[in-house]
Amino acid sequence: MEQYFDIRYEFDVPTVHATIDKHVTGKQGGYICVADGNILTMVHNDKEYRDVVNGSIFSICDSSWVPKFVKWIYGYTRKHYCGSDIFIDIIRSRKYRMIFLGTKQAVLDALQQNLAKENPDVAGMTFKELPYCTVDSFDYPGIAEMIEQDKADIIWVALGAPKQEMFMHRLQPHLKHGVQIAVGAAFNFYSGLSDAPQRCPAWMRKLHLEFIHRIFKEPKKQIKRCWGIVTTLPAILHKERKAKN
Repeated sequence: MEQYFDIRYEFDVPTVHATIDKHVTGKQGGYICVADGNILTMVHNDKEYRDVVNGSIFSICDSSWVPKFVKWIYGYTRKHYCGSDIFIDIIRSRKYRMIFLGTKQAVLDALQQNLAKENPDVAGMTFKELPYCTVDSFDYPGIAEMIEQDKADIIWVALGAPKQEMFMHRLQPHLKHGVQIAVGAAFNFYSGLSDAPQRCPAWMRKLHLEFIHRIFKEPKKQIKRCWGIVTTLPAILHKERKAKN
């Protein structure tokens, strides 16, 4: 595990999966954040949120730009591991019982049908829409009891940042078992629904242009988000360079 830009990252993919397995089999629990550029900005600007993100087992790096910044400042070569990738990798592993929480039931139903093609066990798993409410208003003891009865090893949470990280942080004390992982838009990406946001083509991801694809697909949401990242990034990089020296 390494800390850059005030976030505790785990870049090594085998270590990510080995640690998840250790926490599941050892009934240690915990949660994992998927840190993209938006989370990087919020961690910089909000200490309370920073503490929530760093209260996780670790964060995986969902930004292709962070490894570039690490290379520029420290000279280290690191790779990102997208939330969508860890999501489908764990689905295909067929190692765990899982529960899927968040978003709309129509998306969840389509997601279940689609994922069952990758992992037939998914057909017998729980896909539950959470109520549309503030992070303070969720029935955390009730949700934890549902998860306990389900005996889920992995709890997938898709509520969007920063809500999903705050949700996991507040749910964690009520859980006796299972690792929570926040995956943002992955439910939409793998639902197969034509009207749901789609992941950008591989060539755009390779060229670090995923943000352009998202701007075109969700301009109102993504322009605001990208503007926040661009305006905060100089301060983030300056702080990291100063910390290095």
